[in-house]
Amino acid sequence: MPFYLYDTMQRKKVEFVPATPGHVGIYVCGPTVYSDAHLGHGRAAVVYDVLRRWLLHEGYRVRFVSNVTDVGHLTDDADEGEDKIAKRAKLEKLEPMEVADKYFWRYFEDTDALNVAKPSITPRASGHIIEQIELTKELLERGYAYEVNGSVYFRAAKWPDYGKLSGRRLEDQQAGARVEVRGEKEDPRDWALWKRAEPGHLMRWPSPWGEGYPGWHIECSAMSLKYLGEGFDIHAGGIDLQFPHHECEIAQAEAAGHAFARYWMHHNHVLLNGEKMAKSTGNFITLRELLERHEPMVVRFYLLQSHYRSVLDLTDAGLEAAGRAYYRLLEAYRSLRSSLGRAREGTLAALEEAIDRLEAAFAEAMNDDLGTPEALAALFSFLPELNKALAAAQGRASLERALETLERLGEGVLGLFPARVLEARLEGPLLEGLIELLLEQREAARSRRDFPAADAIRARLGELGVVVEDTPHGTKWRLAPR
Repeated sequence: MPFYLYDTMQRKKVEFVPATPGHVGIYVCGPTVYSDAHLGHGRAAVVYDVLRRWLLHEGYRVRFVSNVTDVGHLTDDADEGEDKIAKRAKLEKLEPMEVADKYFWRYFEDTDALNVAKPSITPRASGHIIEQIELTKELLERGYAYEVNGSVYFRAAKWPDYGKLSGRRLEDQQAGARVEVRGEKEDPRDWALWKRAEPGHLMRWPSPWGEGYPGWHIECSAMSLKYLGEGFDIHAGGIDLQFPHHECEIAQAEAAGHAFARYWMHHNHVLLNGEKMAKSTGNFITLRELLERHEPMVVRFYLLQSHYRSVLDLTDAGLEAAGRAYYRLLEAYRSLRSSLGRAREGTLAALEEAIDRLEAAFAEAMNDDLGTPEALAALFSFLPELNKALAAAQGRASLERALETLERLGEGVLGLFPARVLEARLEGPLLEGLIELLLEQREAARSRRDFPAADAIRARLGELGVVVEDTPHGTKWRLAPR
């Protein structure tokens, strides 16, 4: 079954055909690591993690590259203001690379909690200064860039295809509409490939044009080409990056003579209670704060309930509903795992047919531009027949197939059943209270001299990793080492 994705460049769903049969190269624009990740970063991580998982499920070898911006991203997202990393470093009284490393690791802690696999390669902008300088040299040699006072700018008007991704024409952009016009530019719409470092600027490298640092857009052109090669398959990112970031990436790469991405994918915005998230208004939540309040798999499930190209509105009511739905799915999976050994041998025709329907509906949904809402619906449609089979405790061969299918689709593709969730141990007062309740039942059995019942409770607790010891000072318990 062919895989169709919505290609932003062509503005329609198209059949995906990789440049090299059996191999897929994906580049995703990652975070600027100057503060904790927000929910939009979480959505990006989950969406493209599922893309990667589905392609692997379909038998492709996938190289998944997602960058980290740790230099060159200025506060107004263009050519003015402070570098975001350097600004944060001043606030926290740290070295810029301390800030970058701090939030780099915090970002991956958050995405790990969401069961997102790490990229095949995570290039940093600061680690690829040479590549960015070389690409800038190529553009200068071809006349698409010019140097002035130690900075290098791309000649936007010289590249006729600028705007082909976003549909925004260069002539429609008014000087000063987005940023303050810089006098040294030939055209206010030009953008920096390399910026001279002003006195006191914390991040600087030597270059043929003097000490400076790269512009924001050049890093992704250079790093995607380095690790995925000419004409790589998929470039992905948030819809807000279409313009100017992705337009600039395309112009830089193609003007330098390089074939660039063949397909473009963009995920849509995330709202919070119906309004755009903004720190200035207080309508904002970091991914870390959200994961502290809710089970991370519920958050992942919530993100997958909406198609990646639709606007996602995060609400407390929506999260609560997602939690109820997710735990219904999880408990069905857990019940299948735990009861499989007690089922009688044989097959169940009705369950086999339900599995066939699940696999067909799931594949149809995923091959239609990553239709995760429909894929989840297919899983829930499967549950009634599964529950009938579990209640009957028969058809072990069919139940084994059902388990393999849920593991392959529910965890392997959607990433909803990580070992952390399945093997979670009770902790705190609830754990202690339940064990004490069982020990009270054991003591009551001993008091009425029902020693087989008392021994059974002790043995069962032992199987669960609770060591029970009878001492002269009473019964004590402890958790066995893992």
